[in-house]
Amino acid sequence: QVQLIESGGGSVQPGGSLTLSCAASGLTFSWYAGAWFRQTPGKEREFVAAVSRNDITEYSGDSVKGRFTISRNNAKNTMYKQMDNQKPEDTAVYHCAVQHTTGISQNAKDYPYWGQGTQVTVSS
Repeated sequence: QVQLIESGGGSVQPGGSLTLSCAASGLTFSWYAGAWFRQTPGKEREFVAAVSRNDITEYSGDSVKGRFTISRNNAKNTMYKQMDNQKPEDTAVYHCAVQHTTGISQNAKDYPYWGQGTQVTVSS
């Protein structure tokens, strides 16, 4: 049974940093592409960043590029997202997701496995 558990969320002041972790079990993690999405109340899940099993990365756009860094450690079955220079608009529940593919995707519907999410609040 595939299980994804996020950790590292919390409250941070604007300009601060957090690192989220996504620990995977029940799968051969190195065969999977991973991604982070975020969701705020009343809105659909929004793509943030993805990493292929070959460490190719994609980011959602200028709003996070340069501030967020996605990475993975296959030996630890874990994916990470470093978030720097955070802004209040980064406040959301962050979910990790994985799919068994050689490619990479920004579409939430392509990911069959999801974690339950971790809350990130950016506020002064």
